[in-house]
Amino acid sequence: MTAGATPSTWSAVLLDIEGTTTPITFVHRVLFPYARARLGAFASTHGRDPVVMDAVARLRHEHAADVSAGGAPPAWPEAGFDGLVGYLEWLMDRDRKSPGLKALQGLIWEEGYSRGDLRGLVFDDVPGALRRWHAAGKRIAIYSSGSVLAQRRLFETTADGDLTTIIDAFFDTTVGAKVDRGSYERIAAALQVAADRILFVSDVTAELRAARQADFQVRLASRPGNAPQADAAQFVAVTGLANL
Repeated sequence: MTAGATPSTWSAVLLDIEGTTTPITFVHRVLFPYARARLGAFASTHGRDPVVMDAVARLRHEHAADVSAGGAPPAWPEAGFDGLVGYLEWLMDRDRKSPGLKALQGLIWEEGYSRGDLRGLVFDDVPGALRRWHAAGKRIAIYSSGSVLAQRRLFETTADGDLTTIIDAFFDTTVGAKVDRGSYERIAAALQVAADRILFVSDVTAELRAARQADFQVRLASRPGNAPQADAAQFVAVTGLANL
């Protein structure tokens, strides 16, 4: 995205969550530990639920792929879920964007939000920006490696109320990896907005490169705690959403 781009040049905004709408510390110090502590109990209690069985089937595929690639993950359990926890923790330790893991985390967080153990957190400038864009007729969408369920619950339970009422769409890695150009092409098609009329904001330059290859406009989120990006100079950075 060029430095002179203004809201008049885009019709929709696509937002990353971690490091863009939400502090990285909330994800890594609250959400991840909450799910990690409950993986075994949740899988054992809900092991026969169709959504859990589907997530486990995905994980079995991922495990086989890791073994084939020489990744040496913990052995797949012969029976029960106790051994599965080792593989899930192995994935978490590597910050893998595993669809199976993300599905289970989302289900665990869903229980946490429902119980009141968890409450969604966004940066102070986010609610105002979303409401301003919504009032201006801009389409608003979220794209995160976390499941759509987890995304919805986060934005439903913020201190500023339920923000999902002004968000038009949620996308997770079922649409494709965030570093793949095709993912953004599919998102543009789903939003029914020309790719060059969509602004994507993320803290990860690899994601911005993929989106830019798909003709999206892009901004680099430069928030407190975000990891430095070696090629950050290739992108226009913003410290928040208030001026977009």
